Amino acid sequence: MADNKLLSVKADRSPLVAVKGMNDLLPPDSARWEWLEDKVRALMARYGYANVRTPIVEPTALFVRGLGEVTDIVEKEMYSFEDAMNSDQLTLRPENTAGVVRAAVEHSMLYEGGKRLWYLGAQFRHERPQKGRYRQFHQFGAEALGFAGPDVDAELILMCRALWRELGLVERRDVRLELNSLGQPAEREKHRAALIAHFEVNAEALDDDARRRLYSNPLRILDSKNPAMKALVDAAPRLLDFLGAESMAHFDAVRAVLDAAGLAYSVNPRLVRGMDYYNLTVFEWMTDRLGAQGTICGGGRYDGLFAQLGGKPTPAVGFAAGLERVVLLLDELGLFPAPAAPAAYAIVPKVTALPQAMVVVEALRAAGVAVLLNAGGGSMKSQFKRADASGAAHALIFGDDELARGEVALKALRDPQAAQVTRRLADVAAWACELRIPQP
Repeated sequence: MADNKLLSVKADRSPLVAVKGMNDLLPPDSARWEWLEDKVRALMARYGYANVRTPIVEPTALFVRGLGEVTDIVEKEMYSFEDAMNSDQLTLRPENTAGVVRAAVEHSMLYEGGKRLWYLGAQFRHERPQKGRYRQFHQFGAEALGFAGPDVDAELILMCRALWRELGLVERRDVRLELNSLGQPAEREKHRAALIAHFEVNAEALDDDARRRLYSNPLRILDSKNPAMKALVDAAPRLLDFLGAESMAHFDAVRAVLDAAGLAYSVNPRLVRGMDYYNLTVFEWMTDRLGAQGTICGGGRYDGLFAQLGGKPTPAVGFAAGLERVVLLLDELGLFPAPAAPAAYAIVPKVTALPQAMVVVEALRAAGVAVLLNAGGGSMKSQFKRADASGAAHALIFGDDELARGEVALKALRDPQAAQVTRRLADVAAWACELRIPQP
């Protein structure tokens, strides 16, 4: 049967399209992503975070054990399958933190002390595609492994602010920070009992998801998006009221750093995040400019995850941000720079001029000048039209007369008052600086 299906697929010659919810990223949009990714890389370097890259496919058990069986991600959203070669149960990663911790345990990365790591890559969740929420989506994130103090919690939050500030979001007040503490397991157990009692009394108001989770994971009910349950959730016991002195001291220390740094935030006692591995500090960066997809970044402390995945108990904290949502927000606010254009466009009237033109163009590129070479021939008029459409600041004209003199004509395309000049082919390095355009 399988062979017949493969033969049928092979015989089909209809046009193929991308999988629903998994989108192509095409120019010029891809240039915006590259610009944002460069900002992220530079930020991580300033804070001393090293890049880590983990596989897109991981053992399914990694996410079942790490995220929790009674979570939307594990129950409804994972792309899981059996490897036909060896029957391994595998999953396309729905998030990256569990994979980073798995790698840290597997390779004994913390043998010599804590590590600050960051990543950027594709994640996969089978959910209803909508604006800013796709089945293949991309995240950048940071993980500080082996550090127990509130200082690193605060550092990561301030790192996010540094990025938002550089992107122009802070001054406009287009993002805001929500903060909470989930305490420690023993404190959550007491809170859990109080939650169960509260929801049992109001069982008739629970939806199907809440009834299913009432005894397995009642904390997840607080994360319900069902508006009919809002009043019931708002009236539920608050975890903050169950925190002991050490948990509150940790939370207060994080807040003290944020206060000293002048970072405004609100304490949201219903903020629990979507994974079971969190404890103590949790936070989300929100915006009101994207409708229902208001969370653009979230994270917190997950001190128990190493032990859950077979490692030694190790403190850890991190965050992840969705590139699609950040891109949407920047686009909505018009904060992307103008698309980059080449510094020069090389016009080659005759094919016999191509060898000399190519040598000069390659020398300019080696000197750091972006040059677009006309391809496919065409009249001088058509090549000048292409040069103008490219956005290039200058045209390099490799005409017969100029080449006979060992020169190339240089014409400013954006300044009609500027006179056309010539430059010697043998002195490319001397005049390349005239063409360089400062990069945004």
